Amino acid sequence: MIATRVHKLWCLELARDFPDYAEDLWGITASDSARGYAVWGGPPAMGRIDGSVVPCASGGSLPFLPEETVRVLRNIREKYERRAWRKYGFVDAFNPLTNWYSQDVIGIDVGITLLMAENARTGFVWEQFMKNDVAKSGMLRAGFHAAPAETPANPKFLVPQGFPVFQVQ
Repeated sequence: MIATRVHKLWCLELARDFPDYAEDLWGITASDSARGYAVWGGPPAMGRIDGSVVPCASGGSLPFLPEETVRVLRNIREKYERRAWRKYGFVDAFNPLTNWYSQDVIGIDVGITLLMAENARTGFVWEQFMKNDVAKSGMLRAGFHAAPAETPANPKFLVPQGFPVFQVQ
């Protein structure tokens, strides 16, 4: 949740250079670009950021900031539908400042958005993931611990009843 919020705020700070970034249009991660594949993102800034928007960056964060990420995805779907939406979902990336749109809809990007949409809706993905002892052990080794579902950082509408939520200690 914190990482998504920081990423969003960082994108909003970039609006001074890329005025299309806004509350309803943000998200940068490795993707296609007008110059080919780009490894970019942040914060801190990594790669040659050019004002492109990567829909799966917000789509992959649906469980963490549901209202804000849905606003971004709806905006892209409504405002840029003709070029940023295809038969199978959002294009990999697009740049509203230069009018460049990727020709590709990439399965891994559509996949993370679909998985996180279902996770935000029902918690099913996390529930299945956390049935795996290796996943549980890895979360604990990474410094996460179970927290009550009703904590402010974990609104209960995102977490199935009785499902352990993990927070960093």
